[in-house]
Amino acid sequence: MRRPRAAAGVQVTDLGAYQQAVRRVLTCDLITATRPRPGVLEQVLRWADEMTHDFRELLGYTLIADTRQVRLVRRLDRLDPTQGLMFARKGGRPFDQRRMAYLCLVLASFQRSRVEISLADLVRVFTPAANAIEGLGFDPTVNAHKAAVVDVLGWLVDRGALRLSDGSLEAWARDSEHGDALYDIDHDICAVLFKPARPVQHLTSAAGLLDDPLSRVDGAVHPQAVAQRARRLLTEWPVVYYDDVEPAIADLLRRPGLAEDLARFTGLVVERRAEGVMLADAGGVFTDRPFPGRGGAVNRTAGLLLAKIADLLEDPEQEPALIETPSEADDHAALVARIDAGLPEAGVVRELAWTPPETAEPAPGPAGTAPLVERIRLETMIDELFDEFGAASFTSAWQGDPRGLLDAALTFLAELSLVRPVPGGVLVRPAAVRYRNITLALADTAQLPLPAPAGGETS
Repeated sequence: MRRPRAAAGVQVTDLGAYQQAVRRVLTCDLITATRPRPGVLEQVLRWADEMTHDFRELLGYTLIADTRQVRLVRRLDRLDPTQGLMFARKGGRPFDQRRMAYLCLVLASFQRSRVEISLADLVRVFTPAANAIEGLGFDPTVNAHKAAVVDVLGWLVDRGALRLSDGSLEAWARDSEHGDALYDIDHDICAVLFKPARPVQHLTSAAGLLDDPLSRVDGAVHPQAVAQRARRLLTEWPVVYYDDVEPAIADLLRRPGLAEDLARFTGLVVERRAEGVMLADAGGVFTDRPFPGRGGAVNRTAGLLLAKIADLLEDPEQEPALIETPSEADDHAALVARIDAGLPEAGVVRELAWTPPETAEPAPGPAGTAPLVERIRLETMIDELFDEFGAASFTSAWQGDPRGLLDAALTFLAELSLVRPVPGGVLVRPAAVRYRNITLALADTAQLPLPAPAGGETS
């Protein structure tokens, strides 16, 4: 099989600009004339033809690019709880279930025949649909409901799907009977914001949104599908551990070539270890989880915890127990089951319904082991940090809640694939050793949070 070569038609002198455009597309959910900032759209469109080809050949992705917007349509291999990070209010707080439901209903209420809509009309169309869903509803007299609508419309305005032409959203929020706003609708952007792999009304499981695990031709696994899946995992995840993936993918990632092609494509650096491989970004911008970096008290505390964990593992008098690492496939199956438990049974088009295939995804190789750090030791560590730096150093949000800060920091480290939560504590994943000297990168840990030199994990 011919291996595609990244940036084959790009001159060496232009490679840096091309790689920057690729990183922009991968890290920004939608690029417009003003988002993420003026000038970026023109920089990316310069390379639209080359990127369209490379994204399709290397990753199996579809790049939608025209003079007004650029959007990358990904193929998902796994459901990932952190994928919801793109849905957030101003200030960074993620959308809750109400806001996600309102966003879907608002998008569904836009009709192609209308190029503009008033907020009052939108609410009139949206309210019956929300009230028809048990446990959701919308009542304009309930401040929490109005705040959710404000966040949803702000999210759509930020991406150019709506443009305020008259009135004020804030005035409506203060007085929904007298306040109003008029929006222009960009149906093209609305269409690219939501492009599921299959019509949602045909799905009986969230697994239907995923790409086929390993495409088969005449009963055999197609080599191109294996290679694309391996590249997607390496591009989208902070680190790929060989024990977590199918043997065919692990074999490809161990060989030279595939990861190096992605390095040429993205401008990142390949880091290989016995346990896995990752793409590292010295600039610290190719990620939705900069670490170490400007992440507030949680980010800093996560780094300090890693330093203490490293001290524990290197202490000859301490011998943490080695525990078999739970299967990623089992974790994913449990996540799908939790999502499916909330799917409504009504509304599915049964004659066209998609059901998960009976053939199971190929199992990964033998499970590895990792050292266990017990919960009681982790609590001792956070107490020591509070004693060392003072509670006030952890900001007003956390200074009275060291256990809550510990939980938040461990969740953050788990999202970076540096630890693995298990009953009774966490397992330390191999990539965590990369940060054993992390305190050297934390400029002055006496006050939290502080800016830190960029660098660290990629995803």
